[in-house]
Amino acid sequence: MGPGPPPPPPPPAAAGPLSAGARLSFAVGHFLNDLSAAMWFSYLLLYLRAVRAYGSRGAGALLLLGQAADGLCTPLVGYEAARMRARCARYGPRRAWHLAGTICVLLSFPFIFSPCLGCGDATPEWVGLLYYAPFIVIFQFGWAATQVAHLSLIPVLATSDHEKVELTALRYAFTVVANITVFGAAWLLLHLQGSPRAGPSAQDVDVADQLGVQDVPVFQKLALLVVGVGAASSLLFHLGTREGRQRRAEGPDEHSPLLAPAARPSLLWKHWLQEPAFYQVGVLYMSTRLIVNLSQAYMAMYLTYSLHLPKKFIATIPLVVYLSSFCASFLMKPVNKCMGRNLTYFSGLLVILAFAAWVALAETLGVAVYAAAVLLGAGGATILVTSLAMTADLIGPHTDSGAFVYGAMSFSDKVANGLAIMAVQSLHPCPSELCCAACVGFFRWVMVTVTGGVGVAAALALCSLFVWPIRLRTRDPGDRP
Repeated sequence: MGPGPPPPPPPPAAAGPLSAGARLSFAVGHFLNDLSAAMWFSYLLLYLRAVRAYGSRGAGALLLLGQAADGLCTPLVGYEAARMRARCARYGPRRAWHLAGTICVLLSFPFIFSPCLGCGDATPEWVGLLYYAPFIVIFQFGWAATQVAHLSLIPVLATSDHEKVELTALRYAFTVVANITVFGAAWLLLHLQGSPRAGPSAQDVDVADQLGVQDVPVFQKLALLVVGVGAASSLLFHLGTREGRQRRAEGPDEHSPLLAPAARPSLLWKHWLQEPAFYQVGVLYMSTRLIVNLSQAYMAMYLTYSLHLPKKFIATIPLVVYLSSFCASFLMKPVNKCMGRNLTYFSGLLVILAFAAWVALAETLGVAVYAAAVLLGAGGATILVTSLAMTADLIGPHTDSGAFVYGAMSFSDKVANGLAIMAVQSLHPCPSELCCAACVGFFRWVMVTVTGGVGVAAALALCSLFVWPIRLRTRDPGDRP
């Protein structure tokens, strides 16, 4: 008798933790998206209304178009990223999509915050809206491709649950840095724009404190800054991140099993749609994004029209929000380890509800607006980081289809955000003019609704996770995919 068949190769040992340089390069991979998103959500509506003088419904339609394009592109990118593993095996499908998305963002974003080329004072509003539409679609496609590619790398790179939280927290920390950068630069540019020349009259000073067509160069320079800094950070990501990490092979010993374990069946997109946990986490993530994004989108309107603050506050208050977010993001790893995902999210939600109650009960805040901003920032950081960690928990070892999961989550979030903003813009009490007496209280209650009202919906989704924790149903390896 000849020798028996050779033994199967030993299973690869788990890779070691990521180095500090690899964690840093991954963390800055979403920096361009974060910078552009800060401008998109915080300033697009205000720029279109107060600077470009478009109607409230026209401004809302452009933002809805962007969110719809993002929402449609996101699951398609996730599906295609999962399909092209073999074709981009060397560079990595996720990194390839990240690169394509980065190029689209860099080429389109500056045009969104620049005047319509060829348009004049007599140009109808609809012409300007059509001009901005293709740039917004290209930008949102690139943004979606970059976001899905970057998020789907977390389960691939992380080797433990705590490392997932750490990568998510680092990612969010740089999101906060991006927002701080945008709002700090906006404050500086607005300060320089509003610096009075020699001997200004009281009327000139009052006009300088209000947003108008004179502030177009401010937003142009801010958009160019976003593109420049974001391009440098994306280059660092592609130089320092490797999608497929080599694992250390170890020989068999006396504790090795005689038979290799059965391969884990792959989950396809249709399998995810049959998992109840997929919808639980999806609703929670969508609610979280609604709170964070809508409060960011309407903060400038609330400060300008409800609290009647000078235009420099549209930079300083969001800056305080994200400084508190930055500090809170560093507490996420130990807090999650100590309290668990559900209780950590619940604690952040309580802070958000406290902010909503404060805004509802106080018509004017004065200096207390800074304290309210701290609450919003800390609570938003807590629920966003924790919801992303829950999504990584949902994916678990099924990293091959992780891009589809993140794409589906982002699809629901983007569509919900766009519809919510269009609904608010349609309910605006004075759509034909910049602001009337009725809009003073309108934006105050918008802020209460997008934080407190959506926060209640998030609490209901969280209750389902307390009753039915995140867990995928067991699949028989012999099942046909």
